[in-house]
Amino acid sequence: QVQLVESGGGLVQPGGSLRLSCAASRTSFNIKTMAWYHQAPGKQRELVASVTDLGSIKYADSVKGRFTISRDSAKNTVYLQMNSLKPEDTAVYYCNVKLRILAVDHDYWGRGTQVTVSS
Repeated sequence: QVQLVESGGGLVQPGGSLRLSCAASRTSFNIKTMAWYHQAPGKQRELVASVTDLGSIKYADSVKGRFTISRDSAKNTVYLQMNSLKPEDTAVYYCNVKLRILAVDHDYWGRGTQVTVSS
């Protein structure tokens, strides 16, 4: 029902910044929530930040004050501005959207973009 295209990952030194983008294809359904998750090697995928269609935002405790999620609903795009990056932020970052179809939420995932924080 929707395709996601992520961009913006890469290699950055500790203390540096990156901005991730995720563009969702056009859909006739309501994109209720747009979010970023990350998954480090050997660990489970975890929520980093999310933003709903009503503007409600959540952050993982580990990124509060350093990361900022934003959403351009007109472009079906979600961004993640990551500042003061730490080596422990190294992971594959996945874009996630929840589509509300007939009162049921459906999850869609991007293919992921690698973020590596290293000196």
